[in-house]
Amino acid sequence: MSSIAATFRESFLERYFGFAERGTTLARDTTAGLTTFVVMSYIIFVNPSILAGVKPVHGAALPFAAVLTSTCMVAGVLSIIMGLSTNYAYAIAPGMGLNAVVAYGLVASGKASFPEAMGLVVLEGVAMVALAVSGLREMIFKAIPLELKKAIAIGIGLFIAFIGLYNSGIIANNSPSSGTPVGLGDFTTWPIFVAIFGLVFTFAMRAIRFRGDLIVGIIGTTVVATIINASVAHHRAFGTSTATWPGWHHLYAGPNFTLFGNISFHSFSGGTAQLGIVASLVWVFSLFLSDFFDFSGTSIGVGKQAGYVDKDGNIPKFKRALIVDGAAAAAGGLASSSSATTFIESGSGVAAGGRTGWVAVTAGLLFFPFMFISPLIGMVPAQATAAALVVVGWLMISTLTEAEGEAEGGSAKARLAGIDFHDLAIGLSAALTIMVMPFTYSITNGIGFGFITYTLICAARRDWKRIHPFMWVVTGAFVLYFLVPVLQQHISWF
Repeated sequence: MSSIAATFRESFLERYFGFAERGTTLARDTTAGLTTFVVMSYIIFVNPSILAGVKPVHGAALPFAAVLTSTCMVAGVLSIIMGLSTNYAYAIAPGMGLNAVVAYGLVASGKASFPEAMGLVVLEGVAMVALAVSGLREMIFKAIPLELKKAIAIGIGLFIAFIGLYNSGIIANNSPSSGTPVGLGDFTTWPIFVAIFGLVFTFAMRAIRFRGDLIVGIIGTTVVATIINASVAHHRAFGTSTATWPGWHHLYAGPNFTLFGNISFHSFSGGTAQLGIVASLVWVFSLFLSDFFDFSGTSIGVGKQAGYVDKDGNIPKFKRALIVDGAAAAAGGLASSSSATTFIESGSGVAAGGRTGWVAVTAGLLFFPFMFISPLIGMVPAQATAAALVVVGWLMISTLTEAEGEAEGGSAKARLAGIDFHDLAIGLSAALTIMVMPFTYSITNGIGFGFITYTLICAARRDWKRIHPFMWVVTGAFVLYFLVPVLQQHISWF
């Protein structure tokens, strides 16, 4: 009977996913799904550490276990939905960069509480869905110069890498008397030793092309930190909340769903901070831009590798995939895991031979068990996740060397689509986008400086053809955003 049931299941899955038609098998796509999960599973450790590690200026901090539950639930459910609805090997999880916007750009800076920040994420997801349904994707994609799109990705990459290096202590603000805002941390301490070990260990695995280097790097570094903390430092290096074995009887904990639905839209009325209507809308737009271009680049890049892209550079069912990605962003906000998006790491499963939506379904299913071991995951120190953040940052910076066709969604050419820094409009606006993001701890500030600079220089040169009407609207919105602190002093509804 068991063999009959297995045959029935395989036959049903074959009819639904069409393994033979895509040139694959159930076993190969199952293995590919496992590969995708292993490569992207670092988000299970990193996302809670970022969101729960922030001390809000307004409201309460997020519980680590609750963020872990939300992360796994959103990644699992939305990956399965993406696989079933599109039959593409696109796995979904809370996005790196987007979680940093929420944690540092909004909450740690005092601009919003966590419920208010997640409310903005929900609206960003709704905007993504509306964009897909209305068909305005092409207009927005063409309105913004390719170089600025690349600059956004590069700036976010630097921002993420800086967060990892700073939170681990490798970069520190430990010498204010010297006049330098940051410098190297104290390399005589055990936490810095662990962070350096993590970097060396992870980079070495990346160099030998070891799949799952980030998750193995996090686990290996945590083991080293735990041994040092218990046997050498006597729990003085990392304390008793991290890098400490919770004990066999305390490994299990039921999922914590307390953050689901914990959102607020009070930021539009001033909320607990000082955002107001205009600033809230600009933050929604900034989140939307980051998520939109992240998904567009990922879907095209992975889609080319999997054979989804046709000769005209289009992906069938792309609108459906865009709707699911937008729904994932909204779901991430509703669950307080930050905006979820399609992961570029999906390409690892495709590289392993995966071709159908079963890859995403398999990867999604593997997220659920981790909701039950939050005490074990909670022992991971910030030093253990530093290497993962640096590598993810590097991957985003590497978009500078994408083939031009791949970056725009067309057929790849031999010429690389870099940034022409000798072109004042493109070069200066791209440079400011890249620099302002990490220097001000704000992706929104970086995008705003870049867009305003580009429009201003083109207008000053009367090069009107280079300014898409959409750019005028966005530039005006960013000007208002930067003027909000002044306007709030004189106009109540701001």
